[in-house]
Amino acid sequence: MKIQFLGAAGTVTGSKTLIESNGIRILIDCGLFQGGHELRQQNWEPLPVLPSTIDFVLLTHGHLDHCGWLPILVNQGFEGKIYCTSPSKAITQLILRDSAKIQEEEAEKANKEKYSKHNPAKPLYTVEEAEKVLPYFRVIQKDQEFNLDAEITARYFYAGHILGACSIELNLEGKKLVFSGDIGRDNDDLLFPAVKPKQADYVFLESTYGNKLHPENDPKEELAEYINEAYEKGGNIVIPSFAVERAQAVMYLIWQLKKEGKIPDMPYIIDTPMGIEMLQLFVENRQWHKLRIDQCEEMCQIFSMITEYEDTIAAIYDDQPKVVIAASGMLTGGRVLSYLERYIVRPETTVVIVGYQAEGTRGRKLLDGEKEIKIYGKYYPVEAKIVEIEGLSAHGDQKDLLEWLSELEQKPETVFLVHGETEALTTLQNEIEGKYQFRCEIPYQGQVVEIN
Repeated sequence: MKIQFLGAAGTVTGSKTLIESNGIRILIDCGLFQGGHELRQQNWEPLPVLPSTIDFVLLTHGHLDHCGWLPILVNQGFEGKIYCTSPSKAITQLILRDSAKIQEEEAEKANKEKYSKHNPAKPLYTVEEAEKVLPYFRVIQKDQEFNLDAEITARYFYAGHILGACSIELNLEGKKLVFSGDIGRDNDDLLFPAVKPKQADYVFLESTYGNKLHPENDPKEELAEYINEAYEKGGNIVIPSFAVERAQAVMYLIWQLKKEGKIPDMPYIIDTPMGIEMLQLFVENRQWHKLRIDQCEEMCQIFSMITEYEDTIAAIYDDQPKVVIAASGMLTGGRVLSYLERYIVRPETTVVIVGYQAEGTRGRKLLDGEKEIKIYGKYYPVEAKIVEIEGLSAHGDQKDLLEWLSELEQKPETVFLVHGETEALTTLQNEIEGKYQFRCEIPYQGQVVEIN
């Protein structure tokens, strides 16, 4: 058996792990690289194996860094099956269409305003190419073993993080491989705690927050403080948010604060069409989360939902104080950039970061205190107040990751740490080796591991 790390090795994004066994090729996740130019450039590079030779893709969940390369895989010849849970299928469809649409719009804008060094600038893939992925999906129920072929079985089990997200157990050649995917938090407001694996010969564990503990601060109280402070200054609050699950988690807290009378009456806006569609998925997938239907409906009533871009423009030029939740979460694209073009230069504005910011993204640069931010080829001085609420991350922290390993009945042969930056990986490696005496490895991009 051969395992090759094609993404999220030594970095957080671009999740792709290839397993080869007895002539069968299985790709666990098929994500986009996000972040700085060098990372993003890898999205244009071919895989070291032909996509036409890959038999199966198993998706852990529908975030872009786990599913966003699928249109290219299909475009380059993949004709196999893509397995995932029902909510993950729906979310992946939304994510791929949205990703393609943003890429098309940005390429068009770059060509029109001539700020790209590529002539012409092209999208990584089009909406039409994203649509071609959809016939390959096969929906799998969680906790039910299924056959990939006569000698390979797999099983999905609940991971928290976002709707439909699961870890994967893969049985082949007498070995049990467990891929964590992204693990949610034990105390998430909307989702249940992740299910812990009981047995594994090899574990592939995400390490996004491997060097961090989420603060004890109450994120709801922090959010109230920032909203009230900006309101008193006559400023706007812009919350860049992942449209999937983070937007709904922030909505939930704002709804709670409004009910408790802790934040003022002013417009509360959701400006992410995909985030709005996600609300329907919460209604349709009750067994995956904690909210009741009546709570979903009541929560939505306090928000103005924007889907048309003309309404985005109207909201941007309405200078009265308001709270805007808009995608994308790392400020890599999407409508949030249109708000920031106008508001980032204003000292009365507050930008509230509520999720993980990969290295090289605009979100990370803002958190690191950069004085200028580049949006659509132009530089804007950062005068707005930039704050972070770490307690709203959808990722488990170091404690959650260590706890996830706690129910393994026997020592795995190796724990491979993926989906993390260098410090997070090495810190988590030390913690796991110290606490459990498990053998830990940090694979590098492109590394091939052979298992006998």
